Amino acid sequence: MRFLRVGPAGSERPALLLTADAEAAHDLSAVTSDIDGAFLASLTPERRAELVARAAAGGFTLLPLAGARVGAPVARPGKVVCIGLNYRDHAEETGQAIPAEPVVFMKASDTVVGPYDEVLVPRGSAKTDWEVELAVVIGARARYLASPADADAVIAGYAISNDVSEREWQLERGGTWDKGKSCETFNPLGPWLVTADEVPDPQALGLRLRVNGEVRQHGSTANMIFDVRHVVWYLSQFMVLEPGDIVNTGTPAGVAMGTPGQPWLQPGDVMDLEIDGLGSQKLPVGKA
Repeated sequence: MRFLRVGPAGSERPALLLTADAEAAHDLSAVTSDIDGAFLASLTPERRAELVARAAAGGFTLLPLAGARVGAPVARPGKVVCIGLNYRDHAEETGQAIPAEPVVFMKASDTVVGPYDEVLVPRGSAKTDWEVELAVVIGARARYLASPADADAVIAGYAISNDVSEREWQLERGGTWDKGKSCETFNPLGPWLVTADEVPDPQALGLRLRVNGEVRQHGSTANMIFDVRHVVWYLSQFMVLEPGDIVNTGTPAGVAMGTPGQPWLQPGDVMDLEIDGLGSQKLPVGKA
């Protein structure tokens, strides 16, 4: 199943897409007010089967997708938790040590925007960067999980995330990373939340990012230092993950910071992102 939210910012309608190439989505407004934590927590296998059967039988109004805005597939995430330096090649390109444990930081939840929305270079920024990442969407409370094997039971699904970063503010201005991570529009998400049953192996997904048509990142989740299950288990030892929370799991090599000439994002640039089976993003870059 692929969940998405269709409509103007602040007025998105929850929807279901049965196939990736469908020209219309099934409006779920009759059964939920939004794709949020409460809805995700209700998604038992029986509930998912019921929604699919009703959609296949024409039980929901159709929302044409041509020309429609698609928002982030999760409404109002309570937390956006991120893992830094989780690909060996990315740590090496940035000159940082391979971490012995996951590096954890947070992004403000209001950084989350849609997969085709404009990303804004902040005022005073000289080093705005891109990061294609696999996002894990939490579907059940995760508190002190006993082992990484228990992570599957709390994962609702997966999405594409772009952990946009301002590197000067992140690394050169003192304090924590958060100040370079939480600018407005700095976390495009989507286009879909793909349920976990549609992603049999989250460690076998290709990730790609292009800027103005030039390939900048081309990696695989197989190269994570700490895999998805380990990350979710690990986080649950330090915080409670709630339904609707987002976990960004790190980025492969190819960011501007690690590229010769450091081609930082500029207004007028366009980013294209893809992860196998999770759709694609196309993000114009503007100025705040």
